[in-house]
Order: sequence, then structure tokens, then C-alpha cells
Amino acid sequence: MSYESLFAETTCLRGHQGDRIDAYLARPFGAGPYPGVVVIHHMPGWDDAHKEIGRRFAHHGYVAIVPNLHFREGKATPEENSASIRAAGGMPDDRTMGDVQGAIDYLRALPYLTGRVGVIGFCSGGRQAYLAACTLRGIDAVIACYGGGVVAKPEELSPRQPVAPIDLTKDLQCPLLGLFGIEDTRPSPADAARTEEALKKFGKTYEFHTYENAGHAFFAVDRPQYRVHAAVDGWKRVFAWFGKYLC
Repeated sequence: MSYESLFAETTCLRGHQGDRIDAYLARPFGAGPYPGVVVIHHMPGWDDAHKEIGRRFAHHGYVAIVPNLHFREGKATPEENSASIRAAGGMPDDRTMGDVQGAIDYLRALPYLTGRVGVIGFCSGGRQAYLAACTLRGIDAVIACYGGGVVAKPEELSPRQPVAPIDLTKDLQCPLLGLFGIEDTRPSPADAARTEEALKKFGKTYEFHTYENAGHAFFAVDRPQYRVHAAVDGWKRVFAWFGKYLC
């Protein structure tokens, strides 16, 4: 058997406009080199579940970083930070993309990185992962897990989120994997179908998979929405996708 060990810690990185924000870093305990993954947390916040996702990637041979996109809210708990964000109208896209770019750059500067970086996001993070793949530099593969808001009506746009990511599909720079639940309402199966049409229109490399008897947040082991059949198969597809494009 090969030796298995990993290292994890809270660190800081330079995000949007040079702001210093918290981030959780997990990596295999070895010289590497390893590919990198930016994990974009869901709207409920920078929580234990997403730090555990970072450790899962480290266990599988990736350097994972989970930036705290709610850091500036300054509340005592992820739940309070999330409530503050919701009350303000959601995450501002420019700030979020600045923080995600900072996380990508942080990984690429590490001496034990291969130079290839993927991005994965869950819930609102799925939308942000799609947006990142269309607007940021240095992403080699992306995975969007039930990203609500990729498709948006004009009345759903706002100064904080002024563009529907689907409208930027022509600029998508890397292969995209999308994972969905058939019972989800945001994104609905119709939203996923519209996104797939846009990807086909612009000749993008992608795969979509939709799971029966699953809705939103089916990966979330700490929530009632968890669906073991979808999560187990979903993780197999996640590691196959990143294995193909990052390793």
C-alpha cells in the first residue's frame, strides 16, 4: 500500500482588489507535483462540509483551496454571513470573480503544483463556476453542480449580478461538466436544457448528467436533500472529469 497522508490549514490569499481573505487549503503530504482545484462553496457559506470536500480532493491527489467568499461580511458563523449576503441581494459577481481569480493565482504560484487548475462549484457556486469559466484566466476544466441562475430572466438580474452566465457561453474557455437533479427547480430541467443548447451552439466541450429521484444539493451529506445514489455516481464523474483534463 502507498503511504496516505494529507495536510490542511486555514490560510490567506489576495482576492478582489487585493483584499486579504480567508481560504482553506488541503493537499497531499508529498512533493508532488499535483493538479489544483478551486472549490466554490454554496450560498450557505464557507462551512465544514465544503472544507471536507477540499480534503476529499486532497485524498485523491489534488491541491484544493476553498476561498471564503463571504469573508467580508464579518459575522460569527457561516449562517449569519449567508443571511447578510441574501439580505443584500446575493453575491456581487465582480467581487466573487476577483476572489476566485485570486484562488487560481494562489494555486498556480505553489511549487508543488503541476500548472493545471480546475474549478468546481455547488449551488450558487455552480453558477459562479460557470461564470468563472467564461470570464477568468487559467482554468483548465470546470464542474458546475446544480448551479441555479446560469439561466436568468431579465427581471432577475441586478447590479450585483448584471449578466446571466448563459449569455457568456461563447467565451467558455475549458471543458465543462454539469450535474443536476431532475427534481430541482433552480436550475430546473428546462434551465439545464437551455444551457445545453447554448453549449452546443458554440461548439463547447461538455457533458451533462441529470439524476432521477434527486433535487438541489444532492451532494450535501449534512442536509436532508442528500441522495446517496446521485452523490456516489456524481463523485465518480467529478474525478473522471478532472482526471481527464487536469492529470
